[in-house]
Amino acid sequence: MYKRILLPTDGSPTSRKAVKEGVAFAKSIGAKVIGFFSPPDYRAAAMYSEYVPLVYPTEKEFEAEAKQAAEKHLRMVKATAQAAGVAYEEIYAVSITPWQAIIDAAKKKKCDLIIMGSHGRSGLRGVILGSQTNKVLTHSKIPVLVTR
Repeated sequence: MYKRILLPTDGSPTSRKAVKEGVAFAKSIGAKVIGFFSPPDYRAAAMYSEYVPLVYPTEKEFEAEAKQAAEKHLRMVKATAQAAGVAYEEIYAVSITPWQAIIDAAKKKKCDLIIMGSHGRSGLRGVILGSQTNKVLTHSKIPVLVTR
């Protein structure tokens, strides 16, 4: 049924859990997984508190840090897939809207399922940061499986 599954990650415990469950599911059905990470665009970084350093980097320094973050987070996805014997590839894209980048990556890689975690943010933090998972659910024409 599903042949190519996109596994977006932000490196959080919630997304690591989704990756593990996604890889296990892919193995059970013989699907390939595509790891995906979307660091924020330089202009949007201030909206994501986990990316705002005390001394703000230049755009070039920020891009290097974003690439390192992508390599770090995708390394976990790759290791999980390899340990399970699941076919793997990866992609990352800098974006001001990570939810749109997830949908675009799924289309680009011809995925037929997206598996991602939900942080369950609520209150002011939910309003400010929004829910990337909810936005993917709302806008994706590709099926989305959400883990908690």
